[in-house]
Amino acid sequence: MTLLQRSRLLLAALWAGLLLCVAFVAAPSAFAALEKAQAGAFVGRLFAQEANLSLAAAVLLMLMERRLARDEQARALSAEFLLPAGALFCTVLGYFALQPLMAAARAGQGSWSFMSLHAVSFGFYGLKTLLVLALAWRSSRA
Repeated sequence: MTLLQRSRLLLAALWAGLLLCVAFVAAPSAFAALEKAQAGAFVGRLFAQEANLSLAAAVLLMLMERRLARDEQARALSAEFLLPAGALFCTVLGYFALQPLMAAARAGQGSWSFMSLHAVSFGFYGLKTLLVLALAWRSSRA
């Protein structure tokens, strides 16, 4: 296993751990310990940081895979490239596209309710987590 393959595995595993920790530890703990408004603000900030880290991790993993494909003269569009690309898509749509709509819905504007937009965002986050877990799993096989 080359250094680049090990780095890809480490980054994918760290990213998966971050996503699971935010979803199953940090967000529920905030709502258990803080008032609803404070917890919402804290979790909103947490998801903003996670989204930025997800953008960076997805781009880095896609670049690593392109380099590995070039070095090994393999297909450019492998599962190891498409999984972080899908996670990147989920991040852009699930956070950056829906956050302004959720803020507008909270203010009583827009045609969708806050809860329906929240459910869509939650779905994108879950799909992103599954894609990153699959990437970490596939990367560990090498």
